Amino acid sequence: MQEGFLGRFLGGPPTAVAFRLILLSILVGVVLAALGLDPANILRSVERLFRGVWEMGWDAVSWVWRYFLLGAVIVLPIWFVARLVKSGSRQAR
Repeated sequence: MQEGFLGRFLGGPPTAVAFRLILLSILVGVVLAALGLDPANILRSVERLFRGVWEMGWDAVSWVWRYFLLGAVIVLPIWFVARLVKSGSRQAR
């Protein structure tokens, strides 16, 4: 079947392309709604999204730092003693 200019321009039959675009638009809309974006006020929604990610990022850093310190209190002294014991056994040989 010979495609006309519109078919070549769109990359396929116009009805099939329109159907794919509609499905893709719905999918993207669901994802954006899940992220909290509002189509009526897209700029404020994008700003709120980035602010939320930024704040969540710092909360995550704080959370990781707390567990790092808790683990480091145990891990680092054990590592240091193990290194001292290993270096002492090398010198004794």
